[in-house]
Amino acid sequence: MMEEKSTQNLFSLEGKLAFITGGGSGIGLAIAKAFISSGARVIIAGRREEVLQEACNELGENSGYEIIDVTDFSRMPGLSKRVIAHYGRPVNVLVNNAGIHLKKFALETSPEEFENVLRTNLTGAHALNNELLPDMIEGGGGSILMISSMAAIYGIPQVIAYSAAKSGMAGMVRTLAIELGPRGVRVNALAPGFIETAISQKAMSNDPKRKEKVLSRTPLGRFGLPAEVAAAAVFLSSDAASYITGATLAVDGGNSIGF
Repeated sequence: MMEEKSTQNLFSLEGKLAFITGGGSGIGLAIAKAFISSGARVIIAGRREEVLQEACNELGENSGYEIIDVTDFSRMPGLSKRVIAHYGRPVNVLVNNAGIHLKKFALETSPEEFENVLRTNLTGAHALNNELLPDMIEGGGGSILMISSMAAIYGIPQVIAYSAAKSGMAGMVRTLAIELGPRGVRVNALAPGFIETAISQKAMSNDPKRKEKVLSRTPLGRFGLPAEVAAAAVFLSSDAASYITGATLAVDGGNSIGF
């Protein structure tokens, strides 16, 4: 049960060790910045060491990195113990943000392509959960945050594999919340809408009709910012959300309820 704290302290991540996959750029990096600003120590993870090093230079002394490929399950065992040896404690906030996208019509998507997207976005998250959770639980519990998508809320053409992965993630969140709640771990998801990143803006610039459609059904009338997703991540990972588990929070400017 949460102790009485000031409103300001409720949103603090002081003393937390967070592990963020795909943390070297985009939304993952924005979450890392917000976590550090809220008092956490952060480990960003990814496949490209030069990107991670550059991000850590930007994040400062309360950051570190791990080179991992979430699809290489054979190299996952031992990660948690390495973290404990280096940082002196287990991870107690895990953000499963790593993912890949594939824009193809369903009938043009091969089973191999479909499986590859699921392996990175969904099975990789499951593998990382299983590696870090035992020590998280033994260390007193914590929080898992899955980065989902609008593709798990409504139909979007040409993203059959991505939609399947993010929809599967929603089921994972609910099941894990039930299994892990009694063991001191909360599990939630964020579903970002159309967020202003370099990749998304390039895609929208090349497809003005798609951009117009997105904005026309977004009540706030603009794209979101990575920092706005990050602020929601701080909330769900903090004591301010201590009685929230099994939930998916849309950070979408109302896009999922727009017309």
